[in-house]
Amino acid sequence: MTENTPQPNTSAQRVDPAAMDRRSRIFRIVNVPMRVVLGLPFPTPLSRNLMLVSYTGRKTGRSYRQPLSYARDGEALLTPGGGRWTLNMEGGRPVRIRLRGREVPARPELVRDPGEVERLLDVIVAGNPPAAKFIPLPRTADGRLEPDALAAAIDHGFSIVRWHLN
Repeated sequence: MTENTPQPNTSAQRVDPAAMDRRSRIFRIVNVPMRVVLGLPFPTPLSRNLMLVSYTGRKTGRSYRQPLSYARDGEALLTPGGGRWTLNMEGGRPVRIRLRGREVPARPELVRDPGEVERLLDVIVAGNPPAAKFIPLPRTADGRLEPDALAAAIDHGFSIVRWHLN
């Protein structure tokens, strides 16, 4: 490559485990008031891009309420899913979503095909631009996701959750 050729954004954008741990701790704190605001029975400014998903733990049977970002894709909603909570979505068990102040039943579908994950990430970022900063996957010079990093993320549990509203 010449010095005028754009360099791929790979090494500078690698996932920093310490940064991810800090982000996780911050979210645990921030999610407490978010659950209250997103659980209100009317739309709020936050509910334009955030929803509250209520589900039951697959092993414990415990009830959880998880604030998540989303973007619309036709009749479905899309959420980038990289946490352990997505393990509870396997098998498409029904969940409840608090969406703009309304309770909506939904069925999750985990998408792990690399080509479809990349396409859906582009849909998410187009529909909810702030979500891009929470998706720490490097891109190549042509703007595509770096294939090895995407494959590694999927191998470590990253997926897109496609929520089918009932």
